[in-house]
Amino acid sequence: MTTEVDSFGPRRVLRPSAKVLPEQARAHNRSLVLQTLYRSGPLSRADLARETALTRVTVGDLVAELIDEQLALELGTRVDASRPGKPATLLDLHRDGHRIVGIDLGDTEVFRGALIDLDGTILERREIDARGLVGEDAAAAALALTRELTAIADRPVLGIGIGSPGIVDLAGRVLTAPNRGWNDLPLQARLQAELGLPVIVANDANAAALAEYGFGGASADLMLVMVGYGVGAGLLLDGTPLFGSRFAAGEIGHVVVGTDGGEACACGKQGCLETWLAVPRLQARIAAGEPREAVLRQAGERLGIALAPIVGALNLSEVVLSGPIELLDGTLAEATVDTLRQRTMEQFHGDLTVRLTSLGGDIVMRGAAVMVLSARLGVS
Repeated sequence: MTTEVDSFGPRRVLRPSAKVLPEQARAHNRSLVLQTLYRSGPLSRADLARETALTRVTVGDLVAELIDEQLALELGTRVDASRPGKPATLLDLHRDGHRIVGIDLGDTEVFRGALIDLDGTILERREIDARGLVGEDAAAAALALTRELTAIADRPVLGIGIGSPGIVDLAGRVLTAPNRGWNDLPLQARLQAELGLPVIVANDANAAALAEYGFGGASADLMLVMVGYGVGAGLLLDGTPLFGSRFAAGEIGHVVVGTDGGEACACGKQGCLETWLAVPRLQARIAAGEPREAVLRQAGERLGIALAPIVGALNLSEVVLSGPIELLDGTLAEATVDTLRQRTMEQFHGDLTVRLTSLGGDIVMRGAAVMVLSARLGVS
């Protein structure tokens, strides 16, 4: 039987940290125990009770349930001669007890996938050629890659997370992904029915933002800008993903930057951020003989123009860039920072950090793992 999973709602906090109302208590307290073990384990039952402010009886019941489900395990007794009485038994999340399948459908040439453990470590990788695939052919390729990875899993699969290009609603339906010819595609429901496993589909930039928060040490107020074939962004506010009323929050690639025109964009406008910043555009200008540093500086300035009102409105503390390091690092990033500082109040935004992701090309796959961890276990 297929297990249904909760999608990321507009107010879904990734890291529970306190008790809630009685009618919500059991599921929340279970997530609270798992989250505490995930971030702070190994711990004894008494440690868990102190850390979570739950009663020892509640903790004991929850731990027994988690051990039965192979989500937690006992590690043995604590060695501490200074503590009187019987040594406590230490518990931890069963970090090697399950696998997560993470899929990145954002590249124009290949679909990438990986088997990932609960700590976000990539154990196995697979790729499938995706050049020229659109419509049902592209969906079939995504299914084939996912099926291949689930077949080689050496542990039970906790869930499948997929980062897709385009605008994706909270039910995992791809409302539009022009480069793949997808419109109103129920990708999550289709794969879940085919594979009989929990599946979560989200926009790839949103998945990347979750990876930075879950595994990259990013702050809770974050904007991640993905630069590739197009330009998109994922937003977290106080650790909560931001989607927007039509699920298009972060779609900054088709915002016109400046009033001086610019190249024609695929959307029909001129001077969209994508025309200044997308990787094929940068490479084409440099190949045509324009000075590399000037091209990158101009791209960084346009990115700064697009980001300044967002940073100002949301009071973000961190902007992370994801894409080819040889293009984004150095001149482009520096020009982005300079432009942001020129266009925002130093009193409130002078300490804004703009940096490159440390997660490299695995960022979307690892973000897909964060989605599964949050939806299935309530942890990140």
